[in-house]
Amino acid sequence: MSTATHQPDPTRALAQFAATLQFADIPAPVLRRAEDLFLDWFASALAGKGARPVESIARFMQAMGPADGPSELLIHRRGSSPLVAAVVNAAASHFAEQDDVHNGSVFHPAAVVFPPALAVAQALGRSGAELLTACVVGYEVGIRVGEFLGRSHYRIFHTTGTAGTVAAAAAVGRLLKLNADQMAHAFGSAGTQAAGLWEFLRTAADSKQLHTAHAAGAGLTAAYLAADGFTGARQIFDGPQGMAAGMSTDADPAKLADRLGHRWALAETSFKFHAACRHTHPAADALQKLMHEHQLAADAVAEVTAQVHQAAIDVLGPVLDPQTVHQAKFSMGTVLGLIAVRGRAGLTEFDADYRAPAVLAFRDKVGMVLDAEVDSAYPARWIGKVQLRTTDGRQFSARVDEPKGDPGNSLDRGELEDKARRLAAYQGGASPAEMRVVMDQVWSLARAARVPHFLPSCLPV
Repeated sequence: MSTATHQPDPTRALAQFAATLQFADIPAPVLRRAEDLFLDWFASALAGKGARPVESIARFMQAMGPADGPSELLIHRRGSSPLVAAVVNAAASHFAEQDDVHNGSVFHPAAVVFPPALAVAQALGRSGAELLTACVVGYEVGIRVGEFLGRSHYRIFHTTGTAGTVAAAAAVGRLLKLNADQMAHAFGSAGTQAAGLWEFLRTAADSKQLHTAHAAGAGLTAAYLAADGFTGARQIFDGPQGMAAGMSTDADPAKLADRLGHRWALAETSFKFHAACRHTHPAADALQKLMHEHQLAADAVAEVTAQVHQAAIDVLGPVLDPQTVHQAKFSMGTVLGLIAVRGRAGLTEFDADYRAPAVLAFRDKVGMVLDAEVDSAYPARWIGKVQLRTTDGRQFSARVDEPKGDPGNSLDRGELEDKARRLAAYQGGASPAEMRVVMDQVWSLARAARVPHFLPSCLPV
């Protein structure tokens, strides 16, 4: 008789969790955090209004889809099908580089979870509690898939596009009330469509918005197909020809079902303070601290060295001379230049000054080096360390152990509301009065009998 012990199937455990999580099972602090993240996402989506790649995706989807429908296209104040709304809202929410990030998985959950979940909840007439439950499911699943795929995956693949497809399927599947078998099939169909490569950064291509748009749409499709009996690969994650086999060299299947129902990964998610790639934030915070403490002017700085993890070098290293605002958000030198010259790296600073002579001059003084401590802590912790030499030979250094926005250094609701108002105003997405209504709706979402349409159909004057 065999003495081998039975190994639990992590894919099955993840599907079972996603299909059966109940609103009452979710701790109140996790639900409050989900509301915070929803508002942060909503405003980030409004900030994508008018952006050329976002509007291109929107034009295509609206040409393919119905001219009206139950699901809200936030940037256009109109309704369409759940698929059209999910894709357009996902594209819009990943443009301003202000949507959230989970450190350990290096994954932006909001941009791929909230758009399909909101679209489907509105179409099906689900309650606010059902929407929040589905969104928690999407976060918990997507984050664990990102952690499972590991650091090697992120070097080539944009995890938000890959793990995000599965996250979207999980959230929509929960709203469709899939059982565990159906949910596993949805994961299989989502995983086989998972995509997103970092090569776009080298030429400032528009692919980043396509990654979130595709993930939201493909995940939604996978869930609806599963509800109709469509089957997907049972071992899409760790099978011999599954995601790990094709996309990772350090995948860890144990992370797929890590403490489900006990460890709430959603609560670990960080808000983005600077309007740039998250890999720049630790160094930006450290430089901001150093410049303030020593009252240094940008033109007094001769050299800055950002001590970073390897993923920062992989993602930011190819961007040497950014030609667009969006590409500049992936330039360590530009971000630190804005911090030094303007005091912050927000939306308006990027738009006005990413090519300003003083910022370009500072950019050329910035270098990155791999730091063993920073790299070994990553991705669980994103430590910021910078060294600086002045033109008169003085040397300074600074470090930040938790960048602004991390759970231990988070934004409170007042700060989140202020950020949301600024994002909504950025391209005229919503007026302050409209955002006050939106915020009231979000803070009471758990009690809403039906998920509302958040914005009036006519554009603000």
